[in-house]
Amino acid sequence: MRSRIQATIRKIPRGKVSSYGAVARAAGYPGSARQVVGVLRCSVGLPWHRVLGAGGAIKLQGDNGLEQRFRLEAEGVAFRGRRVDMKRHEFHFGKVGAGKVRISGKKKTRK
Repeated sequence: MRSRIQATIRKIPRGKVSSYGAVARAAGYPGSARQVVGVLRCSVGLPWHRVLGAGGAIKLQGDNGLEQRFRLEAEGVAFRGRRVDMKRHEFHFGKVGAGKVRISGKKKTRK
């Protein structure tokens, strides 16, 4: 799970952002936004600042939240008040199979 979430976060390009929930869905784990937070907390070298709360909200408090905003602004991300302008900067991952795999015409569910 951790490696798929990390790989998904690395796909977000400079100047784009995504939400915790969208990253979880794109990694194949819908409803696992909290696991995305856990991966970000204990991973090094990820573009953590590009992952936000729903609607573009920075969820980090204090200096960490300020650092996230400064990093995003340095990449050219625009804010509307306290939130990122998601219409301009949201990264849309490719279609996700939602955990379904087709094998010889039959649908099987991944676990």
